Amino acid sequence: MEEFMGSDDDFYYSDRDSLDGLENEEPDFQWVPPKGPTTKVITKESLLAAQREDLRRVMDLLSLREHHARTLLIHYRWDVEKLFSVFVEKGKASLFAEAGVTVVESQDDSLPLSSSSTIMCDICIEEVPGDKATRMDCSHCFCNDCWTEHFIVRINEGQSRRIRCMAHRCNAICDESVVRNLVSKRHPDLAEKFDRFLLESYIEDNKMVKWCPSTPHCGNAIRVEEDEFCEVECSCGLQFCFSCLLKAHSPCSCLMWELWVKKCRDESETVNWIMVHTKPCPKCHKPVEKNGGCNLVSCICGQAFCWLCGGATGRDHTWSRIADHSCGRYKEDREKKTERAKRDLYRYMHYHNRYKAHTDSFKLENKLRETMLEKVSISEERESKLRDFSWVTNGLYRLFRSRRVLSYSYPFAFYMFGEELFNDEMTDEERELKQHLFEDQQQQLEANVENLSKCLEEPFDQYSDDKVMKIRMQVINLSVITDSLCKKMYECIENDLLGSLQLGTHNIAPYKSKGIERASEFPACWNTKANTNDKYLPSDCGTSGGTSELDRPLRSGSSDDSGCSSRKRARKEGFGGALFDLNLPAEVIDRN
Repeated sequence: MEEFMGSDDDFYYSDRDSLDGLENEEPDFQWVPPKGPTTKVITKESLLAAQREDLRRVMDLLSLREHHARTLLIHYRWDVEKLFSVFVEKGKASLFAEAGVTVVESQDDSLPLSSSSTIMCDICIEEVPGDKATRMDCSHCFCNDCWTEHFIVRINEGQSRRIRCMAHRCNAICDESVVRNLVSKRHPDLAEKFDRFLLESYIEDNKMVKWCPSTPHCGNAIRVEEDEFCEVECSCGLQFCFSCLLKAHSPCSCLMWELWVKKCRDESETVNWIMVHTKPCPKCHKPVEKNGGCNLVSCICGQAFCWLCGGATGRDHTWSRIADHSCGRYKEDREKKTERAKRDLYRYMHYHNRYKAHTDSFKLENKLRETMLEKVSISEERESKLRDFSWVTNGLYRLFRSRRVLSYSYPFAFYMFGEELFNDEMTDEERELKQHLFEDQQQQLEANVENLSKCLEEPFDQYSDDKVMKIRMQVINLSVITDSLCKKMYECIENDLLGSLQLGTHNIAPYKSKGIERASEFPACWNTKANTNDKYLPSDCGTSGGTSELDRPLRSGSSDDSGCSSRKRARKEGFGGALFDLNLPAEVIDRN
């Protein structure tokens, strides 16, 4: 499946496009260039470039140095648009205060301490020379030994991304260059670990970037640009749901698919079968299956009991009654429980059998690829007026895509019209009406998918040109029809079925005619402008703690030692990547 579906870019719908062109013959038609890939594969080599992209945007906008920009981005989970929104709505002071960023207001605070002076460290209560102490941006000053011990403890505790000042009730985040310099003098390996944590925070703290769930792990991370509820394909070929990291499962929601996988994997339906076809022994409580016509049954433990009511009895009986036992009274609760278990079992078997049938068909049809390519090769070698056989690969691809949508539509229907999730959301009349609407579309899609499969299995390499032309038009038409029916099914699910229900809990990945998008590689070398931070530092927003490090390579060489490679993603350009006038109202900025 993944092997074939992973080559989406290799298919061009020439026949489909020619048909679409006939339907859109408008004199003023304006061609719109196709959108580029909206997902990126971030590898170990491109992680630093992806992180620098967001850092540069924040640094240019707010005139900040790198460690302040990183502190802001980590606080807002690398959501640049949210950071900009808070800046426009609440202002710079509120933005900095919430994230723990403190800027130096006076030049005196940024000057290094003199070696001739001494200070009293409030932590160890000792006087130390000025060159043995460090003052942070928040103006708190302690000796280097206390700072170093504080940093080492925080890094070992896994708090490298946001190490706060040691002063009481001070929420300022310590300068990462100071942390790196002090820790590296005593523990160089720990300093590299600190750098690695800062680098990997781009993935760990970023909701729009996630590791590829491949097994064994390919080391890549995937970045989505627009919607986190989508299905993506990594460069390793794995297709998965970006939201739940399970295999692609639309039109099922993530919750529905997780429940379905669990239901198919565990013994829930086995328990239902046992409840329907067996009775528990009243002595040892083991399930006993009846294999004869007599209602007096015996367990392997030797206990005899009545099959009708499950009560313990003696071993003697006549043709009319069991000795010392009578169970003529009707017990409604027990009968209802048995009937309900039987109904639930039959309902599950109905949907599971159809889901498995289409899944098996998909696996068998996937093997048709080599056969179809052989047929195309034979047809091209013949002296024939037909030379374009792209309709074969396009039809085969459409068959795979539609078959998969059809197979996952049955788990969706199982939970959509069952009582597990939406029992209180719909009345019985509404549920019945929506079920008929969905099943009508499902039935239409199923019929056309089977017709498309039948046409593609025809031995067209042995047919005459006229018959091949007839099959060609049938495949093209069925490909267009199945694609249209898939779109309508998704629209029905999003608007008519889930639209008025718990949409926030049951988002589904949108349908794409060309299938799951293959993520493109994020460039490892991200070209940035010359780092001229000094001209971006007005007097009202100065900083201390060293120069910017965007042009200095981070110590990411040890990322392999952490057990997970540094494969990360870059963020979307919500503001076009360009600077804008901060004096404009928020509405104008959003509109631009």
